[in-house]
Amino acid sequence: MTHQYELMVILTPEIDERTVAPSLDKFLKVITNDGGTIDKVDIWGKRRLAYEIQKKTEGIYAVVNFTATSEATQELDRQLKLSEAVMRTKVLRAEEAFAMVAAEAERSAAKAARKAARPAKPVKQDA
Repeated sequence: MTHQYELMVILTPEIDERTVAPSLDKFLKVITNDGGTIDKVDIWGKRRLAYEIQKKTEGIYAVVNFTATSEATQELDRQLKLSEAVMRTKVLRAEEAFAMVAAEAERSAAKAARKAARPAKPVKQDA
């Protein structure tokens, strides 16, 4: 059974940005060899990290959308974690990612509604 997944990879900033796509293709062969498909590869480039990872403050971000079996996805994640060029990975099923985004939007809307429902504070005027 195949599912849609989203993979976020943070690569070490020492590698050349032109070699990011070929490096990812090497890992993504696990998916295509198992009969899966690579839907979209989006390389964001070098970005500042929210916190230091391996004494580094920057990383090269890439997001990959693909369709594959859970076994192929687990193997891809395993191979990425073995690579020294990969600092962090996160694989999400697309349905879960959409659900997380929808839940966050719902929370924001509820917060905005509560804020709008609060009575306005009276403004003091000088006499």
